[in-house]
Amino acid sequence: MATHPVKKSAAPAKAAKPKSAALRKPATARPSRATDTKKKARPKVDPVAVELVRNSLVAATEEMKSVLMRTSYNMIIYEALDFTVGLFDAQGQTMSIGLGLPMFIRGMSDVVKAKLEHWGEKDIHPGDILLTNDSYLTGAHLNHLTFSMPVFHKGKIVAFSTCMAHWQDIGGILNGFTTDIYSEGLQIPLVKYHVRGKLNTELRDLILMNVRRPDRAEGDLEAQLSACRMGVKHVEELMTRHGAETVTAAMDEIMNHSEAEARAKVRLIPDGVYEAESWMDDDAIDIGEPVPIRVKVTVKGDEMTVDLSSMSPQVKGFFNSCAGVACAQVAFKCLTLPRDNPINDGNFRPLKVIIPQGTVVSATRPAPMRVWMTYPMTVVDTIFKALAPAIPDLVIAGHHADLLTANVNGIHPADGKLFMYLGGLIGGGWGAKSDEDGVNVTVCMNDGDTHNGPSEQVENKFPLLVKHYTMRTDSGGAGQFRGGLGAETELLALSRVNFLTRSDRVVNTPWGLNGGQSAMGNQIGLRKKDGTRSFFPNGKVNLRLDTGESYILRSGGGGGFGEVKKRKRESVLRDLRLGYISRQAAERDYGIILSAAELAALPAQGAEG
Repeated sequence: MATHPVKKSAAPAKAAKPKSAALRKPATARPSRATDTKKKARPKVDPVAVELVRNSLVAATEEMKSVLMRTSYNMIIYEALDFTVGLFDAQGQTMSIGLGLPMFIRGMSDVVKAKLEHWGEKDIHPGDILLTNDSYLTGAHLNHLTFSMPVFHKGKIVAFSTCMAHWQDIGGILNGFTTDIYSEGLQIPLVKYHVRGKLNTELRDLILMNVRRPDRAEGDLEAQLSACRMGVKHVEELMTRHGAETVTAAMDEIMNHSEAEARAKVRLIPDGVYEAESWMDDDAIDIGEPVPIRVKVTVKGDEMTVDLSSMSPQVKGFFNSCAGVACAQVAFKCLTLPRDNPINDGNFRPLKVIIPQGTVVSATRPAPMRVWMTYPMTVVDTIFKALAPAIPDLVIAGHHADLLTANVNGIHPADGKLFMYLGGLIGGGWGAKSDEDGVNVTVCMNDGDTHNGPSEQVENKFPLLVKHYTMRTDSGGAGQFRGGLGAETELLALSRVNFLTRSDRVVNTPWGLNGGQSAMGNQIGLRKKDGTRSFFPNGKVNLRLDTGESYILRSGGGGGFGEVKKRKRESVLRDLRLGYISRQAAERDYGIILSAAELAALPAQGAEG
């Protein structure tokens, strides 16, 4: 499959000494709102108390997650984990965050800070519930309603308990492609949903009048408030148990420790300036016009600067976001403190982000943002690509990088009501590492621990039949270590339905590293009633399926890592036995000619048609 030319990563080079602080914080840069490292001196806190506070905060956000998942109404929250919960200090810094999706690593902190700036501490009272879904504050689309409850101790704000979750519908165009934010649904500015404990009923009615299934939306709203209340409860108990001064001092220690660990990891990366670029297929409006993703990473001592100044300007279609800082933070977290390190603002003190206004990941009003999540994961992939020459053992080759969602809706024949299903989430292939094959059929980087959608739930709730859901043979890129496999699923329409996909990386497929080959890209297909099937040349598809027609989703694989000729023969034979690769691919990519005994041991299979 043809791909747009991709510029090679720059070789490591010694970074020039910055001429001024402008390298870190230019006048044109979108502020990253990074934590101020200058702290007032505080008395040292007992290490045991620090660990008690650390684990209490993590336990609090985990319980907030559990409450939300167990009380929400829609699969996109309790199955797809499209939400985030978190606790933030009186300045809006992240104390602990319970991620559903990694790309939410920054948005809620920015929103809490915006709420503080808007009202000021003096105009936020006990019992207030602060709300917005402003895309240019959250960084994402209007479906993300973010509620915050202030936590008071002895009359002062000590924290905020916050929950963001994806609503299945927030109004706007149901099918088709949007070209501005106004067509994407109800915009909620910074408002108070409760004022001193009293529900703002007019605001509630306004919100529910603008969604197509208010019964479902109201259930999710109350689930979010329940999660926030759980966070408030935990913080109040923490303050009562230890006292505000001890908790604050403990948070300083926790953040300082996270910062020190992150700086130590950055020091292991050779100093230099590293650059890479990749391409998105198009913006769904100018079909076939590639969109450039360009990054520059500078490492100097114990600090890293991610410069996104050369990113594509914001596009006409709905792929814009304000997630540039989050992209850099997700990549930085993966490279420095990936495991067993709770997320707080100390993690990111060694990271500087340069990003001007008006790019595809720092969009300005009225840019459309409904499919905000697609480009950022390729930005993260490209940061890894840039750093591959310096730290090949810490990065992965390109992955399938798309949710491959299908928006399916129509009138349910069982009750005559509108149903809306965000189909897909089938997972795909992740890039191989320097010492390990890529992971198979796992949801893309933007969504982390998101579950693959259960076929049984789909068939139970919607007029759809899952005909098959299987691994996609030959989809992973060949290499010394093979890229992970994508998946294929086919769903039969049991009544007439609208079908819309907004997928990318169909043409510009996942790349390999260090001699590894590219993988197959994502694909969208259709099977007619007569059984004939075809695949679209692009991932942006908007049509109506008749009863008895099927849609097909194929997720891409992951790129390979290392020279193909170095792959062990026994690894290739194992892949053949498992059906991961076909005999044709074994011969074509690896030069493996099978003996009669080896051929007899293989299951019947063929390459993808």
